[in-house]
Amino acid sequence: MATHPPEPRVYARLGQVGARSPLVIAVPHAGRFYPPEILAAARLPQHALETIEDRHADLLVADAVQAGAVAIVARMARACIDLNRDEREIDPALLGGTAEPGALLASVKVAGGLGVIPSRIAAGGAVWARPLGPEEIERRMDEIHRPYHGAIAQAMDEAQAVHGIAILIDCHSMPPLGGRSGNAQVVIGDRHGRSAEPRFVSAAIDAARREGLTVARNHPYAGGHTLDRHGAPRAGRHAIQIEVDRSLYLDARLRTPTDGLAGARRLIAAIAAALEDEAPGHLLAAE
Repeated sequence: MATHPPEPRVYARLGQVGARSPLVIAVPHAGRFYPPEILAAARLPQHALETIEDRHADLLVADAVQAGAVAIVARMARACIDLNRDEREIDPALLGGTAEPGALLASVKVAGGLGVIPSRIAAGGAVWARPLGPEEIERRMDEIHRPYHGAIAQAMDEAQAVHGIAILIDCHSMPPLGGRSGNAQVVIGDRHGRSAEPRFVSAAIDAARREGLTVARNHPYAGGHTLDRHGAPRAGRHAIQIEVDRSLYLDARLRTPTDGLAGARRLIAAIAAALEDEAPGHLLAAE
């Protein structure tokens, strides 16, 4: 992997300069760039690795960006690195037995194979042909994970400097839930109240319902590392996660966008607008 890759390989920043809106949108799991060295190190073919993408979730933010939001959109595939995980959420097996005691963060996601470097996926088992080792893992953190989260923090700093508040939407897509969560088509996560003031969560839920969709809160997705890292309500920085049912905008194989994409884009824009409408109230309350 090359040192200091150009920004488009890692992420793209979409939207105008100048923080027209307090809204920042992050899209961590829709990257479709699979470097040759990543495919060479994997024991699974690319089509299997693609199964853990939030397929085409990057397309959902276009209307919100046009309305004034800034978006930080990952380009690197999730199979290479999961940007919604803590840097310490590493499967010890990937380090080849070199991990120091207490250096890693055990989690349910790591146990399931989906740590910051995915180690096992449902589509084929072990991802990598051999342990990656600490140097390779550190390189991915330095070249991909840290620049991506640095870009989110910078965009939120800019928004807060202009508007006195920053609101982050962490945008994901999910497989259809079936009977879980009342067949919800949208799940709004706020880390069970820790990453955003309740009124922003309520505004997002109400906006999705006005689009005619069923909505759940925090179940089965409450948000992850991105909300923990960037949500600080007492400091005027709010973060929510949005999961959108892929069947709303993809075909029956959940791979190719359909005419439903326009409605899914409208959904994200409506939620963004509802969150932005709450921002002036925050400023008035602080005065």
